[in-house]
Amino acid sequence: MIPTRLTFALCFLAAPAAAQELSRDEVAQVGRVVETTLADTGVPSASVAVVRGGKLVFARAYGKQFDRAGVADANAILPVASVSKQFTAAALLLLEDEGKLSLDDTVSKHLPGITGGDGITLRQLVSHTSGLQDYWPQDYSFDAMKRPTSPQGILGRWARKPLDFQPGTQWQYSNTGYVAAGLIVEKLSSEPLMRFLERRFFRPLSLKVIDQDVAVGAAYPIGYERFALGPVRAAPPPARGWLYAAGGLAMSAADLARWNIARLDRAIMPAEDWEAQETPVLLADGTSSGYGLGVFVGTRDGRRFVAHDGAAVGFLTQNIVYPDDRAAVTVIINGDFSDAQATIAAGIAKIVLHAPDEAKVTARARQMFESLVAGAPDRARLTQNANGYFTPTALADYRTSLAALGTPTAFEPAREPRLRGGFVNRNYLVTYPTRKLRIVTYAEPGAAGRYEQFLVQPAS
Repeated sequence: MIPTRLTFALCFLAAPAAAQELSRDEVAQVGRVVETTLADTGVPSASVAVVRGGKLVFARAYGKQFDRAGVADANAILPVASVSKQFTAAALLLLEDEGKLSLDDTVSKHLPGITGGDGITLRQLVSHTSGLQDYWPQDYSFDAMKRPTSPQGILGRWARKPLDFQPGTQWQYSNTGYVAAGLIVEKLSSEPLMRFLERRFFRPLSLKVIDQDVAVGAAYPIGYERFALGPVRAAPPPARGWLYAAGGLAMSAADLARWNIARLDRAIMPAEDWEAQETPVLLADGTSSGYGLGVFVGTRDGRRFVAHDGAAVGFLTQNIVYPDDRAAVTVIINGDFSDAQATIAAGIAKIVLHAPDEAKVTARARQMFESLVAGAPDRARLTQNANGYFTPTALADYRTSLAALGTPTAFEPAREPRLRGGFVNRNYLVTYPTRKLRIVTYAEPGAAGRYEQFLVQPAS
């Protein structure tokens, strides 16, 4: 379990959101998204938290968390499973800062007995490029998980098997690599992993985080399972020791959101460490893995994201950070049998990130184009660099060459917007009776962002 693929929907491109509480209407919309999704899937409960403008602006729980009557608790502690991986990877980064290791060290330098350990680096352990076979690919609790285990027990059974591939040549999700990474943190810090994380991260940030192995019993929400479309049943938790450094943490959605804020603020560890964690690891052939050190990273629908999902027995988590928006959405559900967490996260993102109307953005681009055809652009809509580009010579060429074409028959987006270098890239296709033009723009984020580039080129 502990998901092998990030499954979420990014909704729209937006300007960085201001730090404001959700309005009454937004709260109502969030409630409808959550309650509709829970009803559609049969998942009993969801805990959500929203960061906007770099601040925690909303945290609420919905539905049935406990096997008793009562209101769902927004501060309830729930397993976050593989979202824990970014904490283990961050621990390695801190130890590297202290000179106790290099992420390019081989595993065998710090931990003997691992297949191929003299050719696997620590970086490969925490980027899923090591080749070590995953010990929990199943989306259910298999028989051995009824009995307690230890990190050494997991490695003894799975990390001594032949590698699935040569290190660095493929990306393949492997919880096993994180178990090895956790033991290395313990060895080099001379303390248990949880104590290290508590001392370096949780206590300084005032986060209440516990081992998910102890987050069971009447004081904690119940996780649920379902067989096909049968009744929703309480899921027996696995025996102790199976999650560890690969997914062993439990916390509230609000506290996970506070960790997201630390990421946005580059707090608690050097900015260079955050950057290293969020840099996708390259495979041997130079292609991107789409995964950094404990987080999925990329751009979708024009929005940059840093994210991870998590699956524990009876619980699913979606945690998505939008760095350029200084926003984040966290959703934890107490059912492991649907994609409700992804659906809820996507719905909330659509509500709170205030996407610009792309039709208005296109109309604005057309206005800029027409002003260039006339030789009189509104320079207030251009950045300093763009104003420098449009010299008298450039403007004269734009005016004389484009005005002769007459009136275009169409002006339309050529592809979805995307981010690059802190700007939003949007391309347009302009159609005339006798030819077509391509416009390549880069603008500041937001519907009214100034243009850093507005290039008109012939189109084939």
